[in-house]
Amino acid sequence: MKKYEYKIIDSKDVSSAGLFKGRKREDLESYLASLGSDGWEIINLDFRELEGRLEFVGIAKRKVQE
Repeated sequence: MKKYEYKIIDSKDVSSAGLFKGRKREDLESYLASLGSDGWEIINLDFRELEGRLEFVGIAKRKVQE
């Protein structure tokens, strides 16, 4: 049986300045790409606007290495 681990991802974990709550689109793309290169698969991503800023929160999973 396959086993997975899960991780909550949040736009607040992305550093720099720009579009999303002070974060550039490129920084968000880089953050998501780094998750993918570490084996994480995003299974849910929810965007929301808070105080005029666009943010996201989601869940990622990856297979547990045995």
